[in-house]
Order: sequence, then structure tokens, then C-alpha cells
Amino acid sequence: MSDKNKTENIEEELSQDQVLEQEEMENDVNEEEMQEEEISEEERLKEELGKEKDKFLRLFAEFENYKKRTSKERMDLFKTAGQEVIVSLLPVLDDFDRALKELSKSEDTEMFKGVELIKVKFRETLKAKGLQEVEVEVGDTFDAEIHEAITQIPAPKESMKGKVIDVIEKGFKLGDRIIRHPKVVVGN
Repeated sequence: MSDKNKTENIEEELSQDQVLEQEEMENDVNEEEMQEEEISEEERLKEELGKEKDKFLRLFAEFENYKKRTSKERMDLFKTAGQEVIVSLLPVLDDFDRALKELSKSEDTEMFKGVELIKVKFRETLKAKGLQEVEVEVGDTFDAEIHEAITQIPAPKESMKGKVIDVIEKGFKLGDRIIRHPKVVVGN
């Protein structure tokens, strides 16, 4: 072999080595770019997953609140479902009280007992449906949240100022809600 061929062979080998090195470098760069893309793709997917989890949790919490709210509304509805009927029956209960008051003045004790039995049965039926009388007595301190003041009169004693002097009409609660405030006269 001549020197020229040897030189060409060496140059060829060198160029092939350089080409291989350059290809390896390009491959390394491509692999790094792909890894960076994979990392950025992975980060993007993690971020999307986080957003979707957050959205899911918020939606789940909103649904739970909706269930609780509708359940509470339904329970309130059941508690006060008969409120209109019971409110319309309160004057009948008042009429029983007036009738018993008048019958107590008469001589007919049998009629008094009969009307009293009917009144007791009627009252117990309403109690079973959740009706309770609002307890008010003469001398109680007037409370605008509970009582309805019909009128104010001069107090018979200094200690009766701002207190209930007379109860005109009884008040009633259905569950925890007052459906008719007791009508009272207040000392001034």
C-alpha cells in the first residue's frame, strides 16, 4: 500500500469515527430532549391530574352539601307538614276552653264532663302531632320574642311594670317553632 492509500484509509477511518462520534452526540442530545419532553409531559399530566382531583373533590363536597340541605329541608317539611291544619284547629281548642268556662257556671255536670273529655281527647291528639302550649303566667316578664302585646295598662304595683298582667289568648308551638304567640296585656 502506498502512503497515499494509507493516508486515505486513516482519513476515512477518522472521518467514520468522527461521524460516529457526531451521531452519538446527536443521539445523546436527542435522548436528553426526549427525556426533557417526557419530564415536561409527565409534569403536565401530573398537573392535569391534580386539577381533575381538585375539581372532583369540590364537586363531591358540593353534592354532599346538597344532600344534607335537602335532607334537612325534607325533615323540616315533615315536622311542619300539618302546620296549616293545626293552626286552623287552634280556634276550636279556644272554643272548647270558652265552652268549659261557661258550662262550669251551669248545674249540668254531666255535660261539663262530656265536653271536658272531648277537649282532652282533642288536645292529646294535637299534642301527639307535636303541638305544645307556650307557658305564660301572670307576673312573667314580657318578652317580645315570645309574647304578643295586645295593650299596655298602668301596672297595679310597681313590681308589675314590664310584666304580663293578663293572658288574653294562649300561644302554641309546633316542634320548636311558635305558630301562635300568646296575646297578653303588659303592665306599664
